[in-house]
Amino acid sequence: MGVYLGIDTSNYTTSCSLFSNNFDNIKNMIQEKKLLPVKNGEAGLRQSEAVFHHTKQLGIVFEKLFSKAEYNKLNGIGVTIKPRNQEDSYMPCFICGENTADIIGTVMNIPVFKTSHQVNHILAALYSANKLCLLNNKFIAFHVSGGTTDCLLCSPDNKDIITINQIGTSMDLKAGQAIDRIGLAMGLQFPCGRELEKLSENSNKTFKTKPIVRNGNCCISGLENKCKHMLNTDFSKEDVAKFCLSYIENTISEMVSYAISLHGNLPIIFAGGVMSNKWISTNLKNKYEAFFAEPVYSCDNACGAAIYAALKSGEKLF
Repeated sequence: MGVYLGIDTSNYTTSCSLFSNNFDNIKNMIQEKKLLPVKNGEAGLRQSEAVFHHTKQLGIVFEKLFSKAEYNKLNGIGVTIKPRNQEDSYMPCFICGENTADIIGTVMNIPVFKTSHQVNHILAALYSANKLCLLNNKFIAFHVSGGTTDCLLCSPDNKDIITINQIGTSMDLKAGQAIDRIGLAMGLQFPCGRELEKLSENSNKTFKTKPIVRNGNCCISGLENKCKHMLNTDFSKEDVAKFCLSYIENTISEMVSYAISLHGNLPIIFAGGVMSNKWISTNLKNKYEAFFAEPVYSCDNACGAAIYAALKSGEKLF
């Protein structure tokens, strides 16, 4: 078993990881990551700013990662180079990770395997849930974050490990975007998911929400307007946070039901930063037989990229 480096430079986090069965820890995965700095009150970064901060942070993150592990050599590198495995998928911030991987690969004369941010998330979730065996057959994956709210049919692929076909998506705001905008309206710090979840834990209310899902596609922008209206009336921040999460959970639940109606009871894996929310994941677990990544593997990370490199190198991981 070799040692494989993973790199991911998303619009939120600089991430890198090392994977090997030789490491002396439970999961054989070591990772390090650092959020991109966002000014108070702002909801993210322009791409030029993200590229600048990744350039500054990559060296810091690499130094911390490589101080954690002893090894003789790297055997391969996995890196994310675009949001999705589609020809028109592009985001400049991923150039930072791709260039770094290419340089290391050239200097060390080792292969570089390139994939998408979405595949990285799915593989990290499967690894965390100890379900890499699902790669042998079709399964359904949800990628729910600040940039995506996607329901995906995944199939085995000899070249790319998995082929992804979209079942449903958000037609406007993504779930993570809605959470961040509502959180900022409450005065929370971006990214707002963790603080919003803490607020919701102090609400005793139960909400019946009516999400908009048509043919597997959802619309979430109305949630932002509703929550802002609630904040201007008699609802507490805690109750608005609970309503927000209830709405998103019910939206995802309806998308799951649609996917099952089309493809039957295939295994379901949930990935992406929004799915690290314990309240949402607990409610979905009570409704469906599904698998979830641990929060550290659900939020942005580079662990799936390292797994991708290992699989592309012929390692038998399941």
